[in-house]
Amino acid sequence: MPSPTEITVAQLSRLIGLPGAPVLVDVRTDDEFKSDPQLIPTARRHPSTGVDAWCRRYAEQPIVMLCQSGGTPSQAVAARLRHEGFEAQTLADGFDAWRELRQPLVRASKIPPRDSEGQTVWVTRARPKVVRVACPWLIRRSVDPSAVFLFVPPAEVAGVSEHAKATPFDVDAVFWSDRGGKTTFDVMVEEFGLNVAPLLHLARIVRGADTGRLDFTPQSAGLLATCLGYSRMYRDDLAQLAAAMPQFDALYRWSRDAVDERHS
Repeated sequence: MPSPTEITVAQLSRLIGLPGAPVLVDVRTDDEFKSDPQLIPTARRHPSTGVDAWCRRYAEQPIVMLCQSGGTPSQAVAARLRHEGFEAQTLADGFDAWRELRQPLVRASKIPPRDSEGQTVWVTRARPKVVRVACPWLIRRSVDPSAVFLFVPPAEVAGVSEHAKATPFDVDAVFWSDRGGKTTFDVMVEEFGLNVAPLLHLARIVRGADTGRLDFTPQSAGLLATCLGYSRMYRDDLAQLAAAMPQFDALYRWSRDAVDERHS
């Protein structure tokens, strides 16, 4: 039975990928991380000492601390955070338990460098429709909740990428782009190592909507229709992204929990 200040792997796995999921802070040592350079989705690495130097960026957010085995490092940091008024828990049995139960892990080597505020910065073409909304959704829900997205004219993507040190996506001749019959969303799911059933199911829906193969899944035509509707409703790309995120949240929850449910 976990203590009131612990959360189990099963409990945490139900929260990750959803809006309002807790902040995850990984305080494994450098040697522990190098032995397995993967992260629980959305986790940020911080040292278990010098807590004051990094904790304020997470003010007023619930936090789950994790170390290799759920022992002293995460317990010490969580206790200190609770003293400072944070809502802080530890992951019971730590990273080891998450990995042993075959929960999803993100390949840290695929996460772009972060800016001075600790955010990844991405750039793509303006006026998003399907994939250029789906990819930001995936990044914010599974990789970096604080990710910054820059939408610019197509001819400016390369220049803005260099100037802003931003990672380009869904444009020609870059790493994060279509490959064969796969969309950029498919590529991100695969490259980050997020090959779990709900995201693979959602990727098929996105692929059908993005490629115009509306019979690919029963949901693809509806996703295309709503994405095009959002693009007509909003002139501002960031406002469109914010408005459209919940529909991807809903499709993810359906893909995870309700694909077999029928309404009579």
